[in-house]
Amino acid sequence: MNWVDIGYISDIPLRGARCVKTPSGKIAVFRTADNDVYAIEDHCPHKGGPLSQGIVHGASVTCPLHNWVISLETGKALGADEGAVRSIPVRNVDGKLSISIESLMIAAE
Repeated sequence: MNWVDIGYISDIPLRGARCVKTPSGKIAVFRTADNDVYAIEDHCPHKGGPLSQGIVHGASVTCPLHNWVISLETGKALGADEGAVRSIPVRNVDGKLSISIESLMIAAE
């Protein structure tokens, strides 16, 4: 995989997110309370709400618009809701974060 550096884990608050702009759209990069890092598209599959502004709990985020809960691991809506956003591979090497550009390019084609 080809990786693009996007910053450091310390740039993201615990249970928070930061956005990365890509040619394929905005990617939200989340940091959980356990310091796990996930990257997904920054729009809820329901009404397009900004997931990066949602509440992070465990390995999920709740959309700030209509309270849909999205898995940070898979991008799938949880519970009775149906829908999903794309999950982007992210790696953390000694606190330096990178995302896979190949997964972004495949989706853009």
